[in-house]
Amino acid sequence: MDKQNAQTDAPHPGTNFPAAYHPQYPPAAFQGPPGHPGYPGFGYPQPQGAYPGTQAGYPGPQADYSVSPPGYSGAGAVGFPVQHQPVYNQQGGPAGVPWMPAPPPPSGCPPGLEYLSQIDQILVHQQVELLEVLTGFETNNKYEIKNSLGQRIYFAVEDTDFCTRNCCGSNRPFTIRILDLMGREVMTLQRPLRCTSCCCPCCLQEIEIQAPPGVPVGYVVQNWHPCLPKLTAQNEGKEDVLKIVGPCLVCSCCADIDFEIKSLDEENTVGKISKQWTGFVREAFTDADNFGIQFPLDLDVKMKAVMLGACFLIDFMFFERSGQQEQRAGVW
Repeated sequence: MDKQNAQTDAPHPGTNFPAAYHPQYPPAAFQGPPGHPGYPGFGYPQPQGAYPGTQAGYPGPQADYSVSPPGYSGAGAVGFPVQHQPVYNQQGGPAGVPWMPAPPPPSGCPPGLEYLSQIDQILVHQQVELLEVLTGFETNNKYEIKNSLGQRIYFAVEDTDFCTRNCCGSNRPFTIRILDLMGREVMTLQRPLRCTSCCCPCCLQEIEIQAPPGVPVGYVVQNWHPCLPKLTAQNEGKEDVLKIVGPCLVCSCCADIDFEIKSLDEENTVGKISKQWTGFVREAFTDADNFGIQFPLDLDVKMKAVMLGACFLIDFMFFERSGQQEQRAGVW
């Protein structure tokens, strides 16, 4: 009898809990992956009535288990909502960066642009390419696009062949694909090959913004000016909406460089695109740049996407370096 009582009061097999402790977790909390003996549909019996405890042969939770599953950011303090979505590791994107929760899409918003409807600032961080630093060969640029809280909104990847990148340098035509947290392409930016000299007022720089891919929502075109970098943001009908005006000299040490977003008459400033100073080492040895974009909160989401496209065009026009090519100091 004593031996039988000892077996009855023994701890559950495979656990470190006291003898009288019975786990209160439902079986669903301990389901293994498909094919595991404890996965539904593979012989795991459903409990009848009250849950009798952990099934024999299937270990319960370890008392000293403290490692969260990969990608789980924690639920925070009791009584408070989860602050971030689970982390999704996208191809080419660093792990551990939280994604911005998807807001409800406003009426008439192209799919994937709903993230832009509730923000008035975008941060664009270009990733440092080690292969490019070591060899000098130009690689496809990659960018993280975040909100002001540091939550990732999109991930952008350049799609250009090796010969085009290394023969045309910063003047190259390119396609940039912008992906959301599920890896879906929500925007496409296309820049054709154009002239780069202010002496030639024709065939100036431009970029087309598509959202979703194949559906143009706006354009950014360069305006001829002998001294100042000037761009015009247009809607899908190629009607002028906003002006972008840069400084005469687009080079500075230890300071940001601002391209102001203005009304069509250039009397009112409604935002800016800033090339942010990233430090001596990064500025000297890499062409990985950081940008900040500010615009009115109530600006149309399509025009916010156009401002994002303008940021990439400005980066390639003035701040992208390839091999021994120097950064441009202005429209010349």
